[in-house]
This record gives sequence, C-alpha cells and structure tokens, in this order.
Amino acid sequence: MDDIKPDINPASSAENPSADVKKRPWGKICLLSAAALICVFALFFFLPLFTGEARADTIIRIPRDATSRNVADSVAKYLGEDYASKVMRAASLRGADFSKRHGAYLIPEGTSPAKAANQLAKGAQQPVTITINGFRVLGNLASRLERRIDFTAEEFMTAASDENILKEYGLDSDQALSLFIDDSYDVYWSSTPEDVIRKVGAHYKNVWNEERVRKAADLGLTPAEVMTICSIVDEETNKLDEKGSVGRLYINRLNRGMKLQADPTVRYAVGDFTIKRVTGAHLKTESPYNTYLVSGLPPGPIRTTSVATIDAVLNSEPHDFLYMCAKEDFSGYHNFAQDYSTHLENARRYQKALDELGIK
Repeated sequence: MDDIKPDINPASSAENPSADVKKRPWGKICLLSAAALICVFALFFFLPLFTGEARADTIIRIPRDATSRNVADSVAKYLGEDYASKVMRAASLRGADFSKRHGAYLIPEGTSPAKAANQLAKGAQQPVTITINGFRVLGNLASRLERRIDFTAEEFMTAASDENILKEYGLDSDQALSLFIDDSYDVYWSSTPEDVIRKVGAHYKNVWNEERVRKAADLGLTPAEVMTICSIVDEETNKLDEKGSVGRLYINRLNRGMKLQADPTVRYAVGDFTIKRVTGAHLKTESPYNTYLVSGLPPGPIRTTSVATIDAVLNSEPHDFLYMCAKEDFSGYHNFAQDYSTHLENARRYQKALDELGIK
C-alpha cells in the first residue's frame, strides 16, 4: 500500500519560513507597551496615595449623616486641598460610607492619604478628655461640654435634670451636680448626653462603694447629703488638711439643729461668687440655699467636689467646734471655736484685718 503523506502548505513553510518569526516580536512589544502604560498609570494614580504625609497631628470630626463632601472639606481645612483630594480618592476606592462614621478621628503627623482614608472609614475614634473641677452651676458645665462634644448645652441640661436618669444614682434634679465628681473622663466626641452621664455615673457608683456608704450612714448622712456638705467645705477652704474639720463642724451644727450659716451658700443664693465680704443685706436674700435663713442642708450642692474632700469629711476626727472664722492672717485657714463668745473675738480680728485692707 502506498504511504499516505500529510498535505503540506508550501506557502507557510517552504515558501515563507520567516512569517511566524516576524509576527511574534510585534505582539510582545504591544504587550510590553500596554504593561508599561498600566504601570505608569498605577504609579501616577496610586503612588501619591501612599507617599503623601499629613503635616501635623489632626482631629477630623465627621458629623452625623456626613457626605463625602463634608469629610473632604474637613480634611482640606486642616491638611490642605491636595492631601484631602488624595484621601478622598483612596476612600472612594474602598467604597467608604461616611454617613455612618459620626465621630472624631486622629490623623497622626506623617500619615499617608491611604492610611488616613482607612482611619476615617474604619478606624477607632479618638477619645476626648473632659475635666470637671469646681463647677458651681450645672449650666456652666453644660456650656463647657457643648464646646468639647457634639451635643448642645440644652440637650445636656435636659438629660442631667431627668429624674428617671438620676434616680439610678439616688439623686434628684436639685442634687444633679453631685454626680459630676471632680476628675478627668474620656468620652467620644459623638457621645450623647446620656453617654456622658453614664460615664460619670459609673465613677460616682465606684466612689460610693459599700465602705463609703457605711461611713456616711455612721455620720447619719446619705451619700447625696455628704456631697452637699463637701461642696460647702470646698468653698470654705482650699486646705485639704482642714477640710475634715470644716465638714465635721457642719455635721455638728446639723446634729444640734442649728442653722449652718455658711457664707458660701449665701454667695450661691445671691449668684455672685466674687463677694469677699458677706454683709447683712446678703444674709437677707430669700433662697432655699441661704443657710442663714433656712435650717438644714440646702437642696443640693453648690459646686462639684472631689474624692479627696469626700474622704476628708467621711474620715474626719470628731470635735466639738460649732463656729469658724477665717484667720486674720489671710492664710486660708480658720479659727475654730466651741462657743459663740470666742467666735465673736475671732470674727472681730478678721473684720479688723478686712477694714485695714479696705475690703468691703
């Protein structure tokens, strides 16, 4: 049988042996060129997202229901338009939804736009530290918080006066200031008034543990009553080593059924905390806080107080003093007396010192 041989196209081999060789280099060149263009584009588009740097530590606040435009404006305000555009380009690539990112976020100095976008889109909030120290009026505290946290003073006042919220801490609306013990607290810029109250309320409960509640009961007082006494003590003296004695004096007067006759409560009633010399006219001010006219404790504290003062009063040594008067040397300390005649002598010396300085 004759062998069957395959049909061979002479045009593809014998007649044109270099056809395939000529086609292949051009294909490779096209592929390499396309790859190079892609690399150039990638470098141009993506590299700036990783090489730019934030010029300083910056807090970016994202409001409720924020749009990308809101965020871009905020970043641009602190870090410049160019940096902001890169951040938003990176955020767009990851499909960030800023409408659910209400909060304050730290962008550290040197952060690349890509990392900044990640922080704004998925990172943790930066806590805000609020410091409470000697606020005499709840409204003043509300105004301070309004400047640090994303709610209004009115919203805070409503929550802080809510009897249903306060009863968890054994307080009423007149005693609300007691809840805010002098200290520093970390909260979030996006916190609600209720969040802040829960934060400080947790500290209040920790302070008023079983031991302190028992010590207050041994003095015949509730925690809320101790807080009111402490607020008066803090207004009377800055001397920690004297606070216990001042607190015990007022407890003695309460136990005797005497009016407290505390000058700081008169200043509170008048609404003028700059008064240096309480006069007879001041003493006539009609107010439940004027302890020259009203028996017992005022309805609530006249300022925020500290754990140090609370412990000074709870751990105070018993004494028999019923009267006190600022020392005539203006040292900040007081002369104490058991009887009224001795107190009058102390008062005359102090009044003379005031007269000599022309203080009215």
